[in-house]
Parts: sequence; C-alpha cells; structure tokens
Amino acid sequence: MIVRVLRPESGRVETGGDVIRRVLVVDDSRAQRRILTASLQRWGFDVREADSGGAALRICADYAPDLVLSDWMMPGMTGLEFCRVFRDMARDSYGYFILLTSKSDKDEVAIGLDAGADDFLTKPVNAAELRARIAAGARILQMERELTDKNRLITSTLGELQSLYDSLDSDLIEAKKLQQSLVSERYRDFGTAEVSLLLQSAGHVGGDLVGMFPISEGRIGLYGIDVSGHGISSALMTARLAGYLSSSVPEQNLALQKTRGGGFAPRPPAEAIAMLNRVIMSEMETEHYFTIALADVDLVSGHVIIAQAGHPYPALQRAGGTVEFIGHGGLPVGLIDAAEFQQFEVTMAPGDRLLIHSDGVTECAARDGALLDEAGLARILRDLRQTRGRAFLESLIWKLSDFAGDADFQDDISAVLLEFRPDPMPG
Repeated sequence: MIVRVLRPESGRVETGGDVIRRVLVVDDSRAQRRILTASLQRWGFDVREADSGGAALRICADYAPDLVLSDWMMPGMTGLEFCRVFRDMARDSYGYFILLTSKSDKDEVAIGLDAGADDFLTKPVNAAELRARIAAGARILQMERELTDKNRLITSTLGELQSLYDSLDSDLIEAKKLQQSLVSERYRDFGTAEVSLLLQSAGHVGGDLVGMFPISEGRIGLYGIDVSGHGISSALMTARLAGYLSSSVPEQNLALQKTRGGGFAPRPPAEAIAMLNRVIMSEMETEHYFTIALADVDLVSGHVIIAQAGHPYPALQRAGGTVEFIGHGGLPVGLIDAAEFQQFEVTMAPGDRLLIHSDGVTECAARDGALLDEAGLARILRDLRQTRGRAFLESLIWKLSDFAGDADFQDDISAVLLEFRPDPMPG
C-alpha cells in the first residue's frame, strides 16, 4: 500500500521541535519512507530510515530517536515486534512510538498499545494529522523530561542531604560521647553507702544530667537535672550546668562555699538552687528551664538535706521494703527571677535507699497511653528489693522497656541511686 502524506489544509502546526529532533522512519517500502522523510525534513527534523525492524534496531544502538514512525505490517520482524524490542532497550530518555497502520479495529489498537506503542496513524497519512500527533507526542516527552530533570534534582538534593545527615550524625555521636563523659563516674563505694548513676538519652543527646561531688570527709552532694526540651540545645544547657556543680573544680561549684581556712563547706541546697536560678535568669539567653533535685548527704549519720525544684518526688525505700515519695515539688529553675526554693530533711537508716529520678521514669508510657506513675515505680522498687547498685539500674531499664513495650524511650531517663549498707548480721 502506498502512503500519501496529505498537505494540511491551512495554518502552521507546531511539531515540538525542542524535544523531538531525531526521527526514525521504518518501512519496507522505499517509496513510502521517502515520502515521510521528505515531509519530516521539510519540518526541520533529523531523519534516519530503516527498511526492516532488524535494521531499525541496529540504527537505534547508535542513534537514539526521539520519535519512531514504523509501519505495522513488514516482512520478518513486524512493527509490533520491533516496538516490543524497542521498549526493552536501555535509554536515557523516553522515545515516542507511532505505528502506521491500515488497521482500525479496536482489538488491534489494544494489541498495539499493549506492545508499547504510544499512538497510531491510519494510512494514507494526512500531513496535518501527522504534525498534530507529533506535537501531542512532544508535549508528553516535554513532561517526561521535566519530570526526569526534577527527579535528577531530587536525587542530587537527597544525596547532599544524606551527606549532611551523615556529617550531623557523626557530630551527634561525638556529642553523645562528650555528654556521657560528663558522668565519668557511674558508681562509687563510700563504705557506709554506695552511689550509682544512670543516664540514658532518648536520642543521640538529651537534656538530663546526674552527678555527685565531694563536700568533705564523709559528706557528698548528689543531683539530678532535667532540662526542658530535647536534643542539642538541651544538651548544651546540661554541659553548662555540669560546670556549676563540678566535682573536680570546687571553686566553680555553686553548691559549695569557701571557708576562711581555705577549704569548702556545703551551701544549703535551696540556696544553691536559688543561685543557679539567678545565674540562668541573668547570664544565659535561653528559653530553656530545668528541674533539679539537689541533696547534701551525711554518709555517717544518714542525714540527707534535699532541695527540689520542679523535679519528680524522690523515692525513699526503707530497709523493710516500704516505699514513700518525699519532697515539696517547687518551681523549676529559670522561670521567675525572684523564685524561692524550699528544702526538706530525711534520715536514712542502714538498708534504706533513695532514688532521685527524672520524669522519664514515672512518665514512661505503655502502648495504651497509661503512665507508669509513682505507683508503678514503687512496684518496681519492691520487686527489685534484693537487687542493688548498677544491677538495679540496669533492671530498672528492663522493667521500663517491658512496660512500654519498646526499648526506645520517648524521653531521657536518668537516676541517682543512694543506698546505705544494711547492718551486718550478728555472728
């Protein structure tokens, strides 16, 4: 069958030359190829010809056409078979495929679409219709290339973001090491009593801090701090606060005051917290505030003075196993300039233990949203009555994980455990 390309009746029809430049014409009839090629070249396209599907595939290996015009019925490899192979070829961009056919049956059209054809032209080919189909293909290719460019940009951006994330993640890992180093001593045996510390951040870094510092022979200070928020800014705040309660530089420790003899004596815990409040309000430009429990412990008499500023009520477990939560609550530090803080006293006997903990413990949530609360912590203390020191704190984490149904907690968890040794059994 001879293909006649009919001239458009009037007017200029856009062909999308910006995205369709290279066209491959495939037909076993030389005359038909020449007719199509002449029109396409007149419209400004770079045209190649092939007399069979096999020849067309060889051309496609070196010449990736933007548009293929292929006759359906050809000896050897049909246009339909060529279309299937063409679709399987590796390409950097999409190639638009138009089948030239005398077939108009809907089933035949469906077969062509299923093989990968994008459009059809019925012979004899009308020039206006051909240019209109090319223009339609150009719009599709334009959208495809814009999408490809956007995907490349997204891929490039994701690569840059991944690089930044990896760098940030590396920095956060180092920050976590530094923050954990603020609690360099996790356990100490003082003879009459033992102190164990727990610090576990919800993320790489967190806003909790625990510590201990010497006051004098037979006397120590303990503290637990919880800075508002999470993440880097909260962690930086804890690093600053660690300096104000330093165990290695007593001159900087606000819980200590210098004596005339050149030594150091304890400052009442409530007064020390008031000083911290003045420092935060006057020297630190921050929206963070923090809760704290600060204790002055006499290791000989068991007398403990505690100031509590918004921190959870410490749990006191007596040697017999009973648990009570002690304290007065109070305002957090860093909210009000002239805030006043109260302190209270308790005497611990041999076998007693005191747990100063952050709200990450009592506010640990189960899957149904229920909180552990003080009653749940009391149960854990009673269940672990015979477990002491660091083993107790490790078991506490396991108990919390079991309650939450997840080892990844939503909040930082920290605790200070003070345990007085029980009286030795009479021989």
